[in-house]
Amino acid sequence: MADDSVKSEASAHQENNNGDNKSSQKVVSSNAEEAAENQTLSKRQRKKLQKQQKWEDDRDLRKQRRKERKQQRQLQRHNHQEEDGGEAQKCRKRPRREVTPSSLKLVVDCSFDNLMLVKDVGKLHKQIQRCYSENRRALHPVQFYLTSLGGQLKQSMDEKDKGWVNWKDITIKSEHYGEVVAKEELVYLTSDSPNVLEELDHKKAYVIGGLVDHNHHKGITFERAKELGIAHAQLPLSSFVRMNSRKVLAVNHVFEIILAYMEQGSWQKAFFTILPQRKGAVAVVEDGTTIQEKEEEDSDSDPDTPDQTEKQAQT
Repeated sequence: MADDSVKSEASAHQENNNGDNKSSQKVVSSNAEEAAENQTLSKRQRKKLQKQQKWEDDRDLRKQRRKERKQQRQLQRHNHQEEDGGEAQKCRKRPRREVTPSSLKLVVDCSFDNLMLVKDVGKLHKQIQRCYSENRRALHPVQFYLTSLGGQLKQSMDEKDKGWVNWKDITIKSEHYGEVVAKEELVYLTSDSPNVLEELDHKKAYVIGGLVDHNHHKGITFERAKELGIAHAQLPLSSFVRMNSRKVLAVNHVFEIILAYMEQGSWQKAFFTILPQRKGAVAVVEDGTTIQEKEEEDSDSDPDTPDQTEKQAQT
């Protein structure tokens, strides 16, 4: 029996030794693999791995530091407001201007959806966004209508500007403007109309064609107005401005020009406030010439110019 006990202990001891040896072999093997891997990596790669590991290790520390900085800023703001009695906060706010809403209606006609490419529909969407934001900031905001909304334009608005459903101070309809506003109130603004708009009638609803087509459908808004038998007119652009490009303006430019005219009371000021520089707009004086041409005429008729002096000497 004693011999059996001794044999059992010896066997257990041998197994433990074998287990330790296997464990040691695994550690040695793992270290060898790691050493081999390190040998295959370049010095730059090893540094990169070390840097990445350090970044992971310091994640919690960075989070804690950000939290402390945020709490410190909040405490500083609170103390600063208490010291100044809230005056600093008031100074940062933009002074609110006196706003007087207008009864004039501006309607963007979105019934040309099927005539535009997807990229042009996207441009129209941005122009409408600009109209909305400018009207919200205007001194005399108009009654803004968006009609015949559907198709590609509505899809673009749903995908890229989901907040449009919460827009304020705007009437958005899927119906045609003819079903929303009385026919006798409508005036279609189109550059092809022979009628020139001298003054705004605040009892009217001025329609702007919601079309971006790069002149592929020239005169279509004018034809639509005639088909529907509604009044039409063009802005008095030629009376005040000469441009080196076509007179067709973007939807938001027409919209903003009207807002600017209502605020400044001058078509010329409104045009030069809104028109982009690329249009090359030049002011027109009363006789139909530009200021530059007038200056050249005055220069030619000046008796003190060298040419005039030379002619006088010859006579």
